[in-house]
Amino acid sequence: MQAHVSIILPVHNAEPWLDECLRSVSQQDFEGTMELSVFNDASKDKSGAIIEKWRVKLEDSGVHVIIGGHNSPSPRGVGYSKNQAVAQSSGSYLCFLDSDDVMMPQRVRLQHEAAVQHPRSIVGCQVRRDPPDSTERYTRWINQLTPTQLLTQVFTSNGPTVIMPTWFCSRAWFSHVGPFDEGGRGVPEDLLFFYEHLRKGGSVIRVDQTLLLYRYHLQAATHSVREATIWSHRVCFLEERALPHWAAFTIWNAGKQGRRLYRSLTAANQRKVVAFCDVDENKIRKGFYCHEDSQTQWLCTPRGHLSWDGRTDGHSYSKERPKPRIPILHFRAARPPFIICVKLDLTGGAFEDNLRSLHLQEGQDFLHFS
Repeated sequence: MQAHVSIILPVHNAEPWLDECLRSVSQQDFEGTMELSVFNDASKDKSGAIIEKWRVKLEDSGVHVIIGGHNSPSPRGVGYSKNQAVAQSSGSYLCFLDSDDVMMPQRVRLQHEAAVQHPRSIVGCQVRRDPPDSTERYTRWINQLTPTQLLTQVFTSNGPTVIMPTWFCSRAWFSHVGPFDEGGRGVPEDLLFFYEHLRKGGSVIRVDQTLLLYRYHLQAATHSVREATIWSHRVCFLEERALPHWAAFTIWNAGKQGRRLYRSLTAANQRKVVAFCDVDENKIRKGFYCHEDSQTQWLCTPRGHLSWDGRTDGHSYSKERPKPRIPILHFRAARPPFIICVKLDLTGGAFEDNLRSLHLQEGQDFLHFS
């Protein structure tokens, strides 16, 4: 019989957390039919034995359990495991769960209610972090985004505005968007899926209750993804989704992150940057940013042209035309729209107060990137 909800659980060496995770599945108060679809991705610890132990308990309580997996020397990765767990499941709705996390008893019930009302959505929830003092700024961001910000803050370094271990969606919508990228270790499969979801017109909903204990530890798969990889995907998505709507814009932050964004843009989008803005008087007094400040570039010109420095190696060379000098202004002298490369919740509220003082509309007059 087809289940109403399939809980999708990829597992790789999850022995320290798996008992508590599976216990939380057994404690769900959802009254519809529910199944657990586990895919064991080459675990070398006792994860398999723990899964088998809980299979009996769960099935005795009415939760059907499907177990897949492989015993290859190396894991295939989180994207592959989630795809396999989805493929072997039958539920009309998919509830994603990480093997180191713990669901509150009402999670499936409340997210199922929201997903029924929003069939083209990824439904998330608020979380409680464990340990409580880990990633405090990130946890506040997860839990406090407004419904509008769930769609406007999709370009930040924090990633999806509802985190992957809280995702709940219809199988039909997952099939329309997915599957997950199966590139394996180092691939941000959740971010890539989230971007594709937005490209296809999906919305983002959050149930404003704490429905998940979200663990932080150094073995988490997220630590295998390089920051530079995330950065390149974010820049491409910004250029695809936001910048085509603006003929010109200002980068808020004349420091390292703002300059890095400028250098990462295509030449066409660099030409749209009319200014950097900042509050740092030292940066503002400098007056301009020029990409050439830190490097000398050469262009090889056709044989036979005069060489500017008399080189005789078979080619002649000319120094590249100077790149545009971008003004650096005080933020009150700059004009929106802004791409903001200042991290939130780091300045004791000073940056947020400055931004609010301009009475701008997020998504229209500015977007957060950092």
